[in-house]
Amino acid sequence: MKDELLYIGQKIIQNKEELARNFSDLVDSVYKHKLIHQEAYDILEWRAEIIGYLGEALFEEKSLVSPKITKWAMDIGKVAVENGISLSQTLKSLTLFRTVIWEVFTEELQQRTFAPITMLDVSKIIDPFIDQINHIFVDIFEAYNSEKMKLAYTALEELSVPMVPLAKGIAVMPIVGQIDTHRAQLIMENALTKSAQMQLHYLIFDISGVLIVDTMVANNIFQIVKALQLIGTKTMITGIRPEIAQTMVSLGIELRSIKTRATLEQALGEIGFRKLD
Repeated sequence: MKDELLYIGQKIIQNKEELARNFSDLVDSVYKHKLIHQEAYDILEWRAEIIGYLGEALFEEKSLVSPKITKWAMDIGKVAVENGISLSQTLKSLTLFRTVIWEVFTEELQQRTFAPITMLDVSKIIDPFIDQINHIFVDIFEAYNSEKMKLAYTALEELSVPMVPLAKGIAVMPIVGQIDTHRAQLIMENALTKSAQMQLHYLIFDISGVLIVDTMVANNIFQIVKALQLIGTKTMITGIRPEIAQTMVSLGIELRSIKTRATLEQALGEIGFRKLD
């Protein structure tokens, strides 16, 4: 049986370029189109390379073949990601390697009197390596998608706490939505960083878009205001709606140490902005 596996493995290796071309013929046009800016020779060489490794797997020690297949999968997985090929398309094309290899095996099986168990042994050896490549591809795509989501979330967070400059030394930060501990930390970091960068004398927090102000939110606001005072930026809170004010009173929340105004217009007027007639 070892002789049969050796024969089939060597046969695969000897014909790996032809098998790679057969593979390319089976790949659908969308996949080809996405790889259009890659050199055709390189693509054919990559495919022939993995077919050769799968041939080696039939007669070489697993410990010798596995690192080669792992490196190939890592490299090609990155190429697929960089070319914008979907994970489903990548995994779909991976199954075609079984197809082209089985064509060789079936032909040899018909021409030679191989033992029936040889067919099972070929599958038992090659299939785990195909699965290994499969898992590596999935890990690469998951890491890539996770990084994309992280970048998108970071960008969204930055948009959620914008700093709007109004004049030299004056800016407003409109806050919309819920303020939890994580977002309060983000607001503080952005407020401190941008206030220092813009050398702000006044920063107005407009919370007219904040639906709920409880003791935790109020405490977070206190902390942000105190931190800004340490770098010389005066703060003012605007947009406390009547129902929010009523809730704050019922909760015993006081903002005595923080200057508040009903509207952004009132705050700007106090700073010195006036409407030009």
